[in-house]
Amino acid sequence: MAPTLVIGNKNYSSWSFRPWIAMKAAGIPFTEELVPFGQPLGNPEWKAKLRRYTPAGRVPALVDGDVQIWESIAIIEYLAEKHPKAALWPAEPRARAHARSIAAEMHAGFSALRNHCPMNMRRTPKKRALTPAVEADVRRIDEIWTDCRARFGPDGPFLLGPFTAADAMYAPVVARFHVYGIEVSATAGSYMQTVMALPAWAEWKAAALTEPWIVAEDEVD
Repeated sequence: MAPTLVIGNKNYSSWSFRPWIAMKAAGIPFTEELVPFGQPLGNPEWKAKLRRYTPAGRVPALVDGDVQIWESIAIIEYLAEKHPKAALWPAEPRARAHARSIAAEMHAGFSALRNHCPMNMRRTPKKRALTPAVEADVRRIDEIWTDCRARFGPDGPFLLGPFTAADAMYAPVVARFHVYGIEVSATAGSYMQTVMALPAWAEWKAAALTEPWIVAEDEVD
């Protein structure tokens, strides 16, 4: 039986987007259960429903038989171990170490960008004034993407050549940069177009655009 990936709203849930696009792009079968964010966000009933799948009471969560995994990066690691042919991490040790490093940096950092530019797939793309802290996050991400393309560009159009877990971890950043009109280098812009051309991206976005729920905190000018 295929595992179940429990996610939040596709319009807003950047953390859910990561394992979802990883599984879709890698061809790993799964069923999906969407639990809309509570109104207001994080209300007790919403948390209680999610605790059926994860003691953290947050999305995403992967339920595989009697195994429960939560946190995007832990889900991706579990999937990489269970589906080695999906090649979610590069086979070459140095490339794999680099991919894990930048994925972990994404998982742990860039809070200024996250808070100032919440994921909102429905937002009409337009610029938003950035704080110095957000600008610093943008510069670092652009540096990561540009360095990866310089190192691994001959192997394919994604960060490490072929699509990997690192691309899944940065997919919500691509969405943020796009809808907030954030300027990046030509290399980073080309990488963004590659990610947004994925069929999985189009599938997620199409679903996000039809969702009826509104999270006021994530609707910013």
